[in-house]
Amino acid sequence: MKAYVTDGNPKISVLSHRVGLISRFLFTQMGFLDAKDCKAFMAPILLLLGFFLSGLELTGAQSVGVCYGKNGNNLPSEVDVINLYKSNGIGRMRIYEPDQPTLNALRGSNIELIIGIREKNQLQALTDAAAATSWVQDNVRNYWPDVKFRYIAVGNEVRPDYAEAQFVLPAMQNIRNAIAAANLQDQIKVSTSIDTTLVENPFPPSQGSFSGTASSFINPIINFLVSNGAPLLVNVYPYFAYVDDPQKIALPYALFTSPGVVFTDPEGNRGYQNLFDALLDAQYSALEKAGAPNLQIVVSESGWPSEGGDAASVENAGTFYNNLINHVKSGTPKRPGQAIETYLFAMFDENQKGPDQIEKHFGLFTPGQQPKYQISFGG
Repeated sequence: MKAYVTDGNPKISVLSHRVGLISRFLFTQMGFLDAKDCKAFMAPILLLLGFFLSGLELTGAQSVGVCYGKNGNNLPSEVDVINLYKSNGIGRMRIYEPDQPTLNALRGSNIELIIGIREKNQLQALTDAAAATSWVQDNVRNYWPDVKFRYIAVGNEVRPDYAEAQFVLPAMQNIRNAIAAANLQDQIKVSTSIDTTLVENPFPPSQGSFSGTASSFINPIINFLVSNGAPLLVNVYPYFAYVDDPQKIALPYALFTSPGVVFTDPEGNRGYQNLFDALLDAQYSALEKAGAPNLQIVVSESGWPSEGGDAASVENAGTFYNNLINHVKSGTPKRPGQAIETYLFAMFDENQKGPDQIEKHFGLFTPGQQPKYQISFGG
């Protein structure tokens, strides 16, 4: 049995070992039983095997999560949303701010959660340690362990020139201290989510580095993440990279459908067959240059719209999502063999997003909970 790797570590080796032990025991005992007794003996064993195999399936599904945005006036109830995640084997979720109905619906679901803090005023308020302690009490401790918090994302795509940039690291530090005071620092990691524009010179990927203006913002955050064993969250969108430069980037390269290597990075002689890998490895190169070669990246968003813009179609989006789910099991040329924890954007089309029409059409499901694409979230 080939072990599936999640977050760079073999997660099913224990299950594989147990299944092997059960199988050997089964075949040993069957030699001493007649046909009638054998049937009776096998029933509970097969049930037990099914239990372990279902555990294997869940591990695979948990490598991919889905972002749950609520910018729509026609979306299903939070309870229905959680049931939709569970029925589709989606083991991870990202939400962008504390939402009591969602958190209550998540109780006992076993879905792992990224919870966000993105409002500028909220980030500024959390530079006060007492406010951060209250935030953790209200939005984490009041739900733990019924809700399986995985990461707290302090800020989403905050750029160095934004007014709130100065608040991100102090807020992260205060939230982390409050998490540590609750003795949850090993279970819940504090990070922030950036976009790929902080990196300049992304081609070839080995030349990627944080821009001069970005460095003063991101380098202290990187040091914080390293010291606390937390990953960096990065939103990676081949779609936007493609539509920004369609003359130089071929559509198959963005959709994971190129038949072979498109270009080779001279450093390491690494071949690239898709744009997602190139964008992600440019981020890893920038981290190396910032002195954090071992810092892990979680892809906190990636998606493709079904309408509203260039190359936005149901066919292209379905191709992208299916290929992305299958691809993230295997890593990038720079980090081969390390599964990439990835969150698809987004669960539903959201009719109140904007201002661009394209923002309304990233959903994997319609607001009526119908799938837009044939997707197996477990890969």
